[in-house]
Amino acid sequence: MSPVDALLLVTAGLAAGVMNAVVGAGTLITFPTLLLLGYPPVLANVSNTVGLVPGAVTAAIGYRATLRGRGTVVRRLLVATVSGGLVGGLLLVRLPEDAFNVVVPWLLLVAAVLAALQPRIAAQVASRRAGRGDVPVGAGHIGVAMFVGVFATGVYGGYFGAAQGVLLLVILGFALGGPLNDLNGVKNILGGTANLVSALLFITISEVDWTVAGLVAAGATVGGGLGGRYGRRLPSSVLRVLLVAIALVAAVVRFVG
Repeated sequence: MSPVDALLLVTAGLAAGVMNAVVGAGTLITFPTLLLLGYPPVLANVSNTVGLVPGAVTAAIGYRATLRGRGTVVRRLLVATVSGGLVGGLLLVRLPEDAFNVVVPWLLLVAAVLAALQPRIAAQVASRRAGRGDVPVGAGHIGVAMFVGVFATGVYGGYFGAAQGVLLLVILGFALGGPLNDLNGVKNILGGTANLVSALLFITISEVDWTVAGLVAAGATVGGGLGGRYGRRLPSSVLRVLLVAIALVAAVVRFVG
């Protein structure tokens, strides 16, 4: 790996760490970057997942204040996200690599659409909250539909993961209500846990490019901390445009290739 490629991966990891804390679509930066550098899709996804774990931890720490009094709801939902992450990770490493190669461009397109729609989704969540009043996040009822929804996002996160945070924001907003910042804190815990579970699975039974994972982790650790602390001050609309552009370019490259 050249020094330029290494610097590019650290920078991508930094941006992804920030975006995962704020928007929840940081994989749209690191994964396409790895594809454009020539890494095979499955190896890129596995190494990227492992590398982003430290960033998820620092992002969750940055939002820890929003989790006070909500331990019960988080613990219950962790069961869903952990089991989903395991299923998604197993699907990635057990299904034929050709299947992932076929699915990747479509997943990138879906993730790009979700990232582009994130402001509208956030507005719907805010509208839902306004209609219910300022309900604390921990006061929501965890029904079967919500549990299944979080499980499904865990499967998606374990298999691919880009824009998983946007999906979680929708589910949490409509099922629990509460301020968006509080929802973002719960989202970071659940998404980060799915990432961690699948990463541990990949380390155990799959091949990881530790150079890639280490470089992504170095950037993501700093980015997650910055996003968790200063994320609400960032011009997310500009970053979102960049995310969508990167995902679309990577999808086109995969379709053509």
